[in-house]
Amino acid sequence: MSSVLVVTEINNGKIRDAGYELVAIARKVAESSGREVKSLVIGSGVEGLASEFAGKGGGETYVVDAAEVADYSVEAYKKAILAAASAAGADLVLISSTPSGWDVAPRIAAALDCAFVSDCTDIEGSGSSLTFTRRVFNGKLNAQLSVEGAAVASVQPGATEPFEGSSDGAATKLDADLSGSKAKFIEVKMSANTGIDLTKADVVVSGGRGVGDPEKFPEIIQPLADALGGAMGASRPVVDAGWLPHAHQVGSSGQVVTPKLYVAAGISGAIQHLVGMKGSNFIVAINKDADAPIFEVADVGVVGDLFEIVPALTAAALAAKG
Repeated sequence: MSSVLVVTEINNGKIRDAGYELVAIARKVAESSGREVKSLVIGSGVEGLASEFAGKGGGETYVVDAAEVADYSVEAYKKAILAAASAAGADLVLISSTPSGWDVAPRIAAALDCAFVSDCTDIEGSGSSLTFTRRVFNGKLNAQLSVEGAAVASVQPGATEPFEGSSDGAATKLDADLSGSKAKFIEVKMSANTGIDLTKADVVVSGGRGVGDPEKFPEIIQPLADALGGAMGASRPVVDAGWLPHAHQVGSSGQVVTPKLYVAAGISGAIQHLVGMKGSNFIVAINKDADAPIFEVADVGVVGDLFEIVPALTAAALAAKG
């Protein structure tokens, strides 16, 4: 029986949520196409994580536990993934669309001589036929691609809810030949602004150029985000102007978010931004321009001055919380 192979990523000693999102898609494909779900955990000292992942949806989980993959190395990771794909009999390999995923996924497809579909938001399967959905033209349209036979796909983080069930399965150590790498890991340099992960926030309050200047973000936008128990986001022009770090950017070149509530203040709604937030459960838009594109995707649109409306919302939220 063919299988779907989920390739996980580890961040700060834990499996990234994106790995459980891949499991959700893999299980949907497996149910409709008769495939099995198998997984791969790569790293050093990660057998415990692999066992945990196996019981939380990963199914039979291969673990490549070696010093050579203690840190990301594209050559070593490629060898580990190819070994797991062979052991699993996988005809579909799922990798998160992250910086390391962008790096290794096309190399896996080339090595397997199979189709590669990048930045997917959904996958449907029926027998050997797979249909992939991905955004094109900077998110203006969704394209569907039909693939017969094996494929490697990278999946956008946040495209679906993480799998929260359980599964039968155990960690199986996989011996992969990781020798011969020409690259040597040196170090990781982290951004000074760590800890901001908008993809995990239930509430995101974002400001755009309409906020006026950088000083207004801690004065106007951040207090509402704090009152609602959420995080502060921003549009690309705000980040490009240096008002906020890139970690706050929502959009196709920033973070794709799907919170329960998204508040857009002073954001006109360029397509690049809409791509990053239109999957939110409930969207509130505040803008003085009644014709702003943001209102086309908003559940509630408020035409008015954000400097009056946002502080009033903050006060109301605080009052409601007592």
